[in-house]
Amino acid sequence: MKVIMISTDRKIFEEGSAVRARMIEYAPLFDELDVIVFCRRDLKAKSFQIAANCRIYPTNSWSRWFYVRDAVRLGKKIAKNSAIKIARAGNNTVVSGQDPFECGLAAARLARRLNARLHIQIHTDFLNHYFARLSFLNRLRVHIARQVLPKADAIRVVSNRIASSLLKAKSYKLKASPVVLPIFTDIEKFSEAVPAVDLKKKYPHWDFIMLAVGRLAKEKSFDSALDVLRKVRGRYPKVGLVIVGSGPEAIRLKSKARRLGLAGFVSFEPWQSDLPSYYKTANLLLCTSRYEGFGLVLLEAAACGLPAVSTDVGIAPDLLVHKGHSFVCPVGDSACLAQKVIGLIEDNQLRAFFASQITSYAVSPWRMSKEEYLRRYKVMFEAAFAINDNHVQ
Repeated sequence: MKVIMISTDRKIFEEGSAVRARMIEYAPLFDELDVIVFCRRDLKAKSFQIAANCRIYPTNSWSRWFYVRDAVRLGKKIAKNSAIKIARAGNNTVVSGQDPFECGLAAARLARRLNARLHIQIHTDFLNHYFARLSFLNRLRVHIARQVLPKADAIRVVSNRIASSLLKAKSYKLKASPVVLPIFTDIEKFSEAVPAVDLKKKYPHWDFIMLAVGRLAKEKSFDSALDVLRKVRGRYPKVGLVIVGSGPEAIRLKSKARRLGLAGFVSFEPWQSDLPSYYKTANLLLCTSRYEGFGLVLLEAAACGLPAVSTDVGIAPDLLVHKGHSFVCPVGDSACLAQKVIGLIEDNQLRAFFASQITSYAVSPWRMSKEEYLRRYKVMFEAAFAINDNHVQ
């Protein structure tokens, strides 16, 4: 099986990055793996090989509006010049889009031109109404997904929430049922980690430390985290918040923290490679996202035994509603989030319940060896050939 993958993750150009490491792991699963990455010309990226059968190709487009066109052209060139033979019968090529939007559109067009199978991956809950409300571009992306997904021979989603949304959407006439393959998480890596950093020593003036982790973007709604902190401090003035991440909302969020009189109780830290230390030494994780496809930080924190309070996104209900206890609130309900946080501050037994029950039992469905994950990843691509043998794109 030959795979041409279309991606937006430009971190693959960084040596030692997690995304490059993943592609190196995926390469042995296929006869050939070529990865086309959307990027602008000013990045000055070059094509390079990361494994014997895996090569990375930048689109080097003039602007984002040419990504789709350039990816299709590049894919056709790769197919012509590589070991991939375009045959009208017996073609064993799969074109995979890493999202159902721009990547999916390029993948669908390329698959049609190559008479290849189309595989689409979905990592975000794009049918959540907050997604479309966030921007005009997101509304356009929902429209693109409606055109792309019915053409897919195989669809991978990262959570039951996304699968359920797709199956309930009457306007999506799918020929392939979505297959759930969660984001791989090495649970033991987090649960067995020994902290190298202690937030309690780093911030000794706070009696209780809330942690929020993620890209500082509108969909993560860190505004709500600041509102929660303000409400909680009304009762417990020595509570602080550490926000780990970077993004376009950083300046505005820092300004809001000052405006709310919280500057001395919020610490903005850049992205950390040693997140287990933060999970292990904070008192609580706070997730305020408007939507999530999965919610990886929730799983990582739970694996470390860190209590969490979250909006109803991604896997939050699967992970944080257990044995009559719920640590989940409606999206945007900062009063509910603050109440849940205060409940955990005041109840030592509730925090102990979280550490003993959530970590031990609720996390178990996501325990998977790397070997099993890779096996399922390969099967996910092979499923593209199960629709029929005489498909028409």
